[in-house]
Amino acid sequence: MKTIKVPLPEKLGKEVENYVKSGWFTNEAELMRTALQEFIRHNRLKLMEQFMKEDIEWALKVKTGTK
Repeated sequence: MKTIKVPLPEKLGKEVENYVKSGWFTNEAELMRTALQEFIRHNRLKLMEQFMKEDIEWALKVKTGTK
């Protein structure tokens, strides 16, 4: 498992702490994993569309012989 150390602004750190203390998450790591999973899930389609557009643009340039 990869470990990432991320400094948080004080206000955000307090919010994380409050979610853990109130029982929403068992610890800070669980909250961060959940937040990242949701971010990725939410943005996956946008990222795939961007890659597809770039691939199509590249293919059209190759087909027309332009760079």
